[in-house]
Amino acid sequence: MTPRKCVLFDLDGTLVDSLADLADSMNRVLTRQGFSPHPIQAYRYFVGNGITKLVQRALPAEAQQQDIIQDCVQKMRQEYAMHWADTTRPYPGIAELLDTLAIRGIQMAILSNKPDELTQEVVRTLLPDWDFATIAGARETIPKKPDPAGALRIANLLHLEPADFLYLGDTNTDMQTARGARMFAIGALWGFRTAGELKEHGAQALLTVPMELCPLLDHTP
Repeated sequence: MTPRKCVLFDLDGTLVDSLADLADSMNRVLTRQGFSPHPIQAYRYFVGNGITKLVQRALPAEAQQQDIIQDCVQKMRQEYAMHWADTTRPYPGIAELLDTLAIRGIQMAILSNKPDELTQEVVRTLLPDWDFATIAGARETIPKKPDPAGALRIANLLHLEPADFLYLGDTNTDMQTARGARMFAIGALWGFRTAGELKEHGAQALLTVPMELCPLLDHTP
């Protein structure tokens, strides 16, 4: 057994429920461009790999042209910047989990494919009561998840080994990132994807509520 020293969190779908604001923002962009909107639940599979991928997945086949994609990416950035906090809130149980980790002296960090500036703003606004060792969103100089570079960079910044980490996320992207970084991969079932997807892509444990993470700090292979 390896006692874990840090929990590395995904943000959207793991710490905060942002699905409605992402969906509503993208649907407004689509509608203004003359395209059909999607049901909110469809966005569970559109999000997770950054804003460009979100736009590509939301646009119809006939609009998969670079100029249209880039125009809609820019419009989505603007729209979401104005509306990201309309309904987005931490999931039930997250505050209790973060309090418990802080009391136990477990370091906490965040790695998101959301743009870095917005990632910082979301955490500063919605999770202001906890001291995260580092918070990293998408940056041009670091490959996005599922590339493990961002996770390994965080381990290096904190002077920890990958084996010191539990990685909690809610998508195949997160599980691939965790396994690629040789961190213990945990799937959050309250997030955007299914247990089947998480297990298929390497989840080593699945949680139904956040506090189920705590026993894994001391009892994981």
